Amino acid sequence: MLRVARCYSLARTKVAHNYSTIFRPEYALKCGLEIHTQLSTRNKLFSQSTNSSTPLVDVPNRHTSFYDIALPGTQPVLNLEAILFAMKLSLALNSQVNSVSQFDRKHYFYGDQPQGYQVTQHYRPFARGGKINLSKELDGIDESSKDISIVQLQIEQDTGKSHYTDADKDVITLVDLNRSNVPLIELVTNPDFNDIKQVRAFIKKYQNLVRHLHISSGDLETGAMRVDVNLSINGFARVELKNLPNTSSIINAIKYEYQRQVELISRGETSSLMEPETRGWTGSSTVKLRSKETTIDYRYMPDPELPYINLAPDVMSRVKESMPQLPDDMMRMLMKKPYQLSLKDAKILTYNSNQNDMYNHKVLRSYYLETFQEFFKLVGEQGSAKLPTNWIIHEFLGDLNKLHVPLIKAQEILPPIVFAEFLKLLHAETISPTSGKLLLFHILETFQRSNCRDRSIPDFPKLIREFELHAIDQVDSQELVSLCSDIIAQHTDDTFIRNLTSGKKRTSLKFLIGQGMRRSQGRIKASEFEKKFKEILDIQW
Repeated sequence: MLRVARCYSLARTKVAHNYSTIFRPEYALKCGLEIHTQLSTRNKLFSQSTNSSTPLVDVPNRHTSFYDIALPGTQPVLNLEAILFAMKLSLALNSQVNSVSQFDRKHYFYGDQPQGYQVTQHYRPFARGGKINLSKELDGIDESSKDISIVQLQIEQDTGKSHYTDADKDVITLVDLNRSNVPLIELVTNPDFNDIKQVRAFIKKYQNLVRHLHISSGDLETGAMRVDVNLSINGFARVELKNLPNTSSIINAIKYEYQRQVELISRGETSSLMEPETRGWTGSSTVKLRSKETTIDYRYMPDPELPYINLAPDVMSRVKESMPQLPDDMMRMLMKKPYQLSLKDAKILTYNSNQNDMYNHKVLRSYYLETFQEFFKLVGEQGSAKLPTNWIIHEFLGDLNKLHVPLIKAQEILPPIVFAEFLKLLHAETISPTSGKLLLFHILETFQRSNCRDRSIPDFPKLIREFELHAIDQVDSQELVSLCSDIIAQHTDDTFIRNLTSGKKRTSLKFLIGQGMRRSQGRIKASEFEKKFKEILDIQW
């Protein structure tokens, strides 16, 4: 047993080592992506069935129509909302939308594809070209800027889903057609990726874009977005990687497959790399599924039951006018004056990790921008841009997450104009930052205890008096000397004092000030403590 365990441990170590392999220039990686994105339309692509947003917990086969399950004689009726969503994405990617596109049948036979074919766009896709720009500034890639070009975007229907169960050692396949005929956009990139960072950045950026446009949840874990990877090494045949459920699987599969092919090439065993193939990801390695199908295998043909999509000349311009500002433009705006946000904070306002978060980027950004404007109306040019940034993005959101209060609810009692009044109290040093944190948390906690039903606007002056949170303007000099001396006696020694007074460790003064603020519960200003500590310790710097 011990020997087996040790062998298994060594095998795991080897895989981990392979994953950390750095891509080598003598083994050039070429990589492209195929991304299938479920559209969040109300109905399915060619029927009036509900497009369920919770496929993982829903009752199997509930959201189906006669067309979805391919009963003979049923005919498709195109959902125009899917066309609108496809146009939004195409315009955001600077793709060339075709004024005329068509649907085709792609024939293959699986249990979860009851028609025996999938309706897609092969001959005349919805859009061609376009790009997503990746940059070192915003996306953390090694290059200063890199464009990932897009081959095309096509609209197609999703398949059903097969579930495999063991019943008395016989494998039973159950088919759920809730997903059948859900509208998809398939995006195909050129093989422009040559680095893992680029792949990761692209997926994250594309995922955020479809959420930003409100056309998809973009969740990999639920299958709302599914990514297939095409890669080759040194010009050998393309290998397609499937069954990649999340970003880490995508990255690890690429690393593993790269190393696998590098080892074959270095040993001169390249015969298996001459023909295209499809491989699956098991979680630790890639395995061959089948030889790659060709266009002939699918027997594409124009769908005789669906007419061409003919777009009126003014449709594109009208959709373009309704488009929101795109995330990259928004981030660059927020990183400049007057906001001057860090990249991390700008991403918090523009990147939405999940549609079901306690807050989403659109609501949060709107709240931040409106509060920022109201704050500077109150305090003028003397205000600091860091104040609304720190208190909204960090303190306020932190409290909401701790208390599980949605932002959409919290802004009922703390609308932007009221939060701006709160920031004015901090700006004027009417209350200290420590007191401000206590006050803000108390307001939100009281609101939470009422089950978010008490929508009374907080009376800041009353609360400050009630809890004695106001800053002390006239500090008793003897009491302050006594407090500072007590802190010095408790928290310092001769070495600490020498390093501080000589200027060798100036940050030690901040430690003493912090202790003073804690002992005074933030009511005595930090500047008063700094002045008194320097006076007592005869600090000259």
